[in-house]
Amino acid sequence: QVQLVESGGGLVQAGGSLRLSCAASGISFSIYTMGWYRQAPGKQRELVAVVGRSDSTNYLDSVKGRFTISRDNAKNTVYLQMNSLKPEDTAVYYCNAVNSITRRDDWGQGTQVTVSS
Repeated sequence: QVQLVESGGGLVQAGGSLRLSCAASGISFSIYTMGWYRQAPGKQRELVAVVGRSDSTNYLDSVKGRFTISRDNAKNTVYLQMNSLKPEDTAVYYCNAVNSITRRDDWGQGTQVTVSS
């Protein structure tokens, strides 16, 4: 059974930093593309950052230069380091795992990030 457990969310002032973690179990982590999505109230869920099997990365334009996604295959964990946070980064952040062979995807339960101005 696939489990994705996010942690690290919270309340931070604008300009601050947070590090999100997503621990995966029940999957062959190294063959998965891992991503972070977010959903703010009244808005659609959007892709924030993704890291592929070969550590290639891609970012939402508005977070480039501020957020860094990384993965540790030995720990089955993906991270999202978020610096210079802005109030518009406030959202529930979700971990996503896509099997690169079957294309099945799984989701975590989400973690709230709130940035105060």
